[in-house]
Amino acid sequence: MAKLTDRLDHVLGVKAAEKLAESFDFETVEDLLRHYPLRYATQGQELTEDAPEEGAHLTVVGRVTKAEKRPMRQRRGSILKVELDVGNTRPIEITFFNGDKVAYLVKTGVRAMMSGTVHYWKPDRWNLTHPSYLILPEAGQTVESLTEVRGGGSLRGLAEASKGEGGVDTSFFQREFIPVYPATAKVQSWDLVHCVRQVLDILDPIDEPLPEDLRADSGLMPVSDALRLIHLPERKSDIEQARERLRFDEALALQLVLAARRHDAEARTAERCPPVPDGIAAAFQHRLPFELTAGQQKVVGEISDDLSRSHPMHRLLQGEVGSGKTIVALQAMLQVVDAGRQCALLAPTEVLAAQHYRSLQKMLGDLGSAGELGADDKATRLVLVTGSMPAAAKKAALLDAMTGTAGIVIGTHALIQDNVEFFDLGMVVVDEQHRFGVEQRDALRAKAKEGSSPHLLVMTATPIPRTIAMTTLGDLETSTLTELPRGRSPIVTKVVPAKQHPAWVDRAWERIREEVGAGRQAYVVCSRIGEDEETAAKAKGRKGKAAEEKEEPTTAAAIDVFETLRAGALAGLRVGLLHGRLPADEKDRVMREFNDGGIDVLVCTTVVEVGVDVPNATVMAILDADRFGVSQLHQLRGRVGRGGHPGLCLLITEASPAGTSMARLNAVAGSLDGFELSVLDLRQRREGDVLGSAQSGTARTLKLLSLLDDLEVITTAQQLARTVVDGDPDLSRHPGLASMMRAAVDGERLEYLAKS
Repeated sequence: MAKLTDRLDHVLGVKAAEKLAESFDFETVEDLLRHYPLRYATQGQELTEDAPEEGAHLTVVGRVTKAEKRPMRQRRGSILKVELDVGNTRPIEITFFNGDKVAYLVKTGVRAMMSGTVHYWKPDRWNLTHPSYLILPEAGQTVESLTEVRGGGSLRGLAEASKGEGGVDTSFFQREFIPVYPATAKVQSWDLVHCVRQVLDILDPIDEPLPEDLRADSGLMPVSDALRLIHLPERKSDIEQARERLRFDEALALQLVLAARRHDAEARTAERCPPVPDGIAAAFQHRLPFELTAGQQKVVGEISDDLSRSHPMHRLLQGEVGSGKTIVALQAMLQVVDAGRQCALLAPTEVLAAQHYRSLQKMLGDLGSAGELGADDKATRLVLVTGSMPAAAKKAALLDAMTGTAGIVIGTHALIQDNVEFFDLGMVVVDEQHRFGVEQRDALRAKAKEGSSPHLLVMTATPIPRTIAMTTLGDLETSTLTELPRGRSPIVTKVVPAKQHPAWVDRAWERIREEVGAGRQAYVVCSRIGEDEETAAKAKGRKGKAAEEKEEPTTAAAIDVFETLRAGALAGLRVGLLHGRLPADEKDRVMREFNDGGIDVLVCTTVVEVGVDVPNATVMAILDADRFGVSQLHQLRGRVGRGGHPGLCLLITEASPAGTSMARLNAVAGSLDGFELSVLDLRQRREGDVLGSAQSGTARTLKLLSLLDDLEVITTAQQLARTVVDGDPDLSRHPGLASMMRAAVDGERLEYLAKS
């Protein structure tokens, strides 16, 4: 018999366990059973829509109603055109390129499983091209009556697994619902079927962690039943009920972690920083040449109240590109300076850090030049710390931070280094927080005085999925600037499908010339700098692979585009180049020259994604736009239209018109609402590993729970978790719930949560 906590090598054997550990990081029986089927192949697969997305992977079971060989037009051989009747939609069209090799198996009348990728060959017509296949037994057939269960492609292994002792017997294919798992090249779906069935056959009864009254009132099935039926359902209702129970378990496990975290946070202390009526913050606000918007005043008040308390602030400030987040953050930092403490502003790039330094200097004037001739009596000092600045300048800045001479220290990751010390760090501001990991923020916060936690303010213009996830879970205090910024002109975004309309690309360069001719400036953004030695080596290695393997599609490199444009489409214009590999002084020189109007067109990478403010820039062309995320595209286009002239953003792409990438670009073009786009980003990338450092959407704590669609489930779980933790902080009286919480987050993640 086996328990959820048993090691897989003890249950499945060392060889199988090693493969599962290598591919999925599974170690225990529970790890395996929590790897739920991605979908189910059925006797008549229910397709959720008549037109699935380009590139979607489908596994279907049906009967071949048509199989017709046709000669190839361009070369020898034939293709096999197949129609598969899946029962409740129109027949699925399938194309095999090696028609002569498969026609004797895939023929009219046979029952088959097909697994492949959706390919559109017309805007309204799709098929599965050269899928894996498995010829299935008919009802009533036994292993003895079959000469062979045969298949091709990746499903050939399932056919092989049906033979011999310990394999997947053919009666399994008679099931109404056949689980199809997320798989890898080394561990295919049929391997997981075999392992899961082997574990379920010997699994001990599972202790029920939920209070019986709650489970009964909510109509949730026992967890033991849910873990079996999610893998081996007999009917559709089994799947729905199992998912409902396991979805609630995910919500409750997360909420237990967050409730415990909130409980522990109450023990933390922070130095109070109440507003000073006649301090530098009041002087700065009095000098502003404009009045803060109602939204800005409200957020300033929220942050001020937080800073006045003896518990550390943990607040997210989100607002549209250019909505005035920086001035709100500066007001907060000045309140902390009034309390005699220091602030650190952490920026993701040297370009942005330098931009912040110049911008804050300009806004503060003589209020930011303490120790210099003509400084105001209330003035503080600003210093900049970056990794590549001259040694003497860095040493002076670090000394000002250590002695307390500098009230505001602005920098990049260099601020996190061990040799950076603060006299009395009272507040940390993180700009574009999605560019930093929790560990990096924690390293900076740890520089406060022992026994005290600094207040923390993180800012973003487009919340990334993890931020939305944690906000939805009620883990962050959130302030939002929703009003349109003053003086901002509208931005028009257009998608330029280069493959379908190459002439539109030429027109894009003409539009840039027109804007420059009118006295304005432009950006051309590329997804990469250029081919370095490592990339070249990889490319050389790829050429030796088998012919059937496709090369990665090429993308435009900033260095190449710079040379091409200034010698071709933009010849005669002043074209500049900016990317991350340039020396710091060169980056600063190029940015200053562009800012001062000495460069007409700046070819660059995403170093200009955030914070760069050149009001005269009105047009941006983003090459290979499909390679960028929704948040990046929205951030990038926020660099234009910042002055008195309308902005234009051109998303140039070679993506398929029917694919998900084109749909994403069209969505970006159709909305200027950063919060609407962040929801789109969340739906496409999913929530990511909301309890860990991964934010890519691949390593996911949440397997069934949607933080957008399951708010009612989350709310119910949150109420239960807070009630339980308030009465039993260490869950000593609720061992089942304690185990559920530990299953959701291992020790590494718990340490991560304690920092964040």
